[in-house]
Amino acid sequence: MTTIELHNLTRRYGRRIGVQGVNLTVPQGLVYGFLGPNGAGKSTTIRVLMGFLRPTEGQAQMFGRDSWRDGPRVRADVGYLPGDLRLYPWLTGSEALRLVSRVRRRNLVGAGSELAARFNLDLNVRVRSMSRGMRQKLGLILALAHDPPLLILDEPTASLDPIMQEQLYEHLREAAARGRTVFFSSHTLSEVQRLCDRLAIVREGRIVADDTLENLRSRAKREVIIRWRDAAPVHNNPPQFLDVHERTDRQWSASLNGSVSALVQWLADKPIDDLTIGQPDLESLFRRYYQQPSPESPR
Repeated sequence: MTTIELHNLTRRYGRRIGVQGVNLTVPQGLVYGFLGPNGAGKSTTIRVLMGFLRPTEGQAQMFGRDSWRDGPRVRADVGYLPGDLRLYPWLTGSEALRLVSRVRRRNLVGAGSELAARFNLDLNVRVRSMSRGMRQKLGLILALAHDPPLLILDEPTASLDPIMQEQLYEHLREAAARGRTVFFSSHTLSEVQRLCDRLAIVREGRIVADDTLENLRSRAKREVIIRWRDAAPVHNNPPQFLDVHERTDRQWSASLNGSVSALVQWLADKPIDDLTIGQPDLESLFRRYYQQPSPESPR
């Protein structure tokens, strides 16, 4: 079952483009990362998806329903954390839970209290007295308490300390294991690597990659260090699949553009003293997506 579908989605703000021609499909039960730097169009996409902004062109759907026309109906099944979270300053955490319970027409106090214990948040504190991290925890609790089939989280770990980040990751993995779908934006590649099944990379309002983490890793280069037993012979010119970016007589540092087995076979009869092959470098792959020529701006 498909939870989210974006078809040629475009949103403009006057002459400025927020997102352009975005196509995206998010199946049920995945933790799906939406990765890109600040200003890339992540929050605009999410606001259109939530039905808070009307598409200039194209369509956004959740659960097979149009996000704009059927906004109230589809939002009932979504847990949403905005990137610019704002809460009534005079409410305590408990009062906020009771308010959201009335909006959703179900008692969320018990589930919210369990989440508060998990995230170490005192629900008796008023929002005006909370730190940024505490407010972020409360926003997450309000989004998670009704155990929705779809979670849409915009930069959810902002202001959370590493321990609370791990608690959130664990909760989101548990939700996905129960068949819930998690769609969250981030500008941090390491976070996406640790959590996501699949991710889309957005740049200047356009999707530049959409694939599983496993496939992206297969395309990422490995860093290789070759230490020669003696001075490297002149005839030891590197093969095409090895991009040597630093060399001395006794050591080469390179990026591997082919398979590990091809490298080992090439080195089999060479006088090497040691060989180091690193893990696939997703960070370098990610940077390449942002160093390629900018997509043509629409006229």
